[in-house]
Amino acid sequence: MGTGVSFWDKLKPAAPVPPTAVHMDVSSDGKVLRLHWEDGKRTASTARALRLACPCAACVDEWTNARTLDPATVPESLTILEVAPVGNYALRITFGDQHATGIFPWTVLREVTERAPAPS
Repeated sequence: MGTGVSFWDKLKPAAPVPPTAVHMDVSSDGKVLRLHWEDGKRTASTARALRLACPCAACVDEWTNARTLDPATVPESLTILEVAPVGNYALRITFGDQHATGIFPWTVLREVTERAPAPS
């Protein structure tokens, strides 16, 4: 038997690449998260846009995938209190409203920060 790549290895999707740097923008009082990616792309998002995209069960119905978070309850002035790694695949973000149950995988963070309006 050879030591080559197995059939199952070929079926596995490539692991998402984590950002090379994660920064809270101090000039925005914790309202902006900036990410630098391995491919040179730099993306950013406001705390509010990230909170509105939170993938946790409190914000998204587990069965229908419908968003249950009312955007009217998320203030424009929302801040990020803490960003912590979750293994090698995601970040846990604690927001100023004390919401901290959302785990944002790299693919979700890349998508959200690429489509978010440019933070000021």
